[in-house]
Amino acid sequence: MGAWVFTTWLKVKNGYPLENGWGKALYPQKNEETVERVKLISQENAQLRAELSSVKERLATVERIVTDGSNRLSDEIESLRGRAN
Repeated sequence: MGAWVFTTWLKVKNGYPLENGWGKALYPQKNEETVERVKLISQENAQLRAELSSVKERLATVERIVTDGSNRLSDEIESLRGRAN
C-alpha cells in the first residue's frame, strides 16, 4: 500500500498521467498543445513518406543502371548523344 502511494506521488510530482489497474490513463490529457503536436508529427510523417518514395525511385534507377549490361547502357548513351546532335 505504501509503495502504491509513493509511486502515485512520484507520477503526480513529475507530471505523468495517473493510471487505472489496467494501465490506461484515468484522465487522458488532451489540450491544445498535444493536439498541435499530433498535427505537426502527422505533417512530418507525410513529408518523410514522400521523401522515402522518391529515394526508393532513385534507388531503383541506380539498381537498373548497375545491373544492366555495359553494352546496353553504352548503346543508350550513344543513342541519346545521337539525338542531341
